[in-house]
Amino acid sequence: MALAKARKVWMWLHRWVGLTLGLLLAAAALLGALMTVLRPLDEALHPALFRAPAHAVGAPVAQVDPSARTAMAGAAATASASPSAAEAAPLETLRRRIAAEFGPQSTMTLRPPREDGESLRVLVRGPAWEGTLYLDPATLAELGRRGETDGAANLVFELHSALLLGDTGKAVLAFSSLAYLALLVTGLILWWPTTRAQWRHAFKLKLDKGTTRGLFDLHRFGGAVLGLLVTVAVASGAWMAYRPIGGWVNAMVGDAATKPPKVGKDHGERVTLDAMVAQARARWPEGQIGYVQLAASDGKPVRIRFKLPGDPHPNGLSSIWMHPVDGHVLGQQRLEQLDLATRSTAWIYPLHAGELFGTANRVVTGVVGLVLFGMGVTGTWLWWRRRR
Repeated sequence: MALAKARKVWMWLHRWVGLTLGLLLAAAALLGALMTVLRPLDEALHPALFRAPAHAVGAPVAQVDPSARTAMAGAAATASASPSAAEAAPLETLRRRIAAEFGPQSTMTLRPPREDGESLRVLVRGPAWEGTLYLDPATLAELGRRGETDGAANLVFELHSALLLGDTGKAVLAFSSLAYLALLVTGLILWWPTTRAQWRHAFKLKLDKGTTRGLFDLHRFGGAVLGLLVTVAVASGAWMAYRPIGGWVNAMVGDAATKPPKVGKDHGERVTLDAMVAQARARWPEGQIGYVQLAASDGKPVRIRFKLPGDPHPNGLSSIWMHPVDGHVLGQQRLEQLDLATRSTAWIYPLHAGELFGTANRVVTGVVGLVLFGMGVTGTWLWWRRRR
């Protein structure tokens, strides 16, 4: 009797979590599966944005075409950049040019080319516009620009990661993911065979017994057989969506979260962004620069992220923080020196995004997303048929 009551409670919990938060997460899972296809498809369909002109193949950013320097200097005139300064410091000219166009309150993140033929990309976040600029890395000429939700890939990503609701959407998705983990547990309890006869039929699919029976078997089979992969996808999604989860993990192990160093007084004249990048490269010549992150004011440090050998994160998490005025190093930390939550993110992010093990991981990620969506659809169908 007690077992029957407990099973009834588990069934009620499984049904209503699935019909509410589960459906929201199923939609997010479908969008995530689409992302595994849309990202490479987007790059293939729009090579003018993602690929640099032929003359720029293999050319470093510092090699700026002389014919373009005067134009860039003129665009940055409001930021007091002279043509001679543009010749010596193309990245600094670019920084001033962006600040002049989008306003001093805008932050920017430079993504240098990571292989021959890639464009230089700048993520701009400001009060007037948020999006990405695509530039020729040899001349810094603009190849195009996209707003945060322009294009199918960007729109699907924003829906998948935040429901177009910013931090509120991320919190909703994280809560839905945690609730879905409970859904998987209740489903496993309801499925778990208790006799030898039940074990013999536990993994059978009867697809020739009608639509309802076939969907029931697929729903049960998907949760039982692929439950572990679905759990990894859901848990990693919750981790990426809601930062406080990492804080909880750090608190449990007594680890302090890594914070950027404070900016004190400058020690001399203002140096160019190019000089900062060169100084950072000299410290870790074995690494590849993932991002150069600049705040909207001189009150926060410049962060240069590196992908060092052994770092699984595609953008790298090892960082050098530099004073935004004189460029002296405020601090540096390799991946192994970071807190547990950040070190975990180095693996969780590429695993969730399908980038950890190349194409195989991307295929598995897409399949798991479709399975999760299918479980939501089949669960809803079964409930509707039962209700009728």
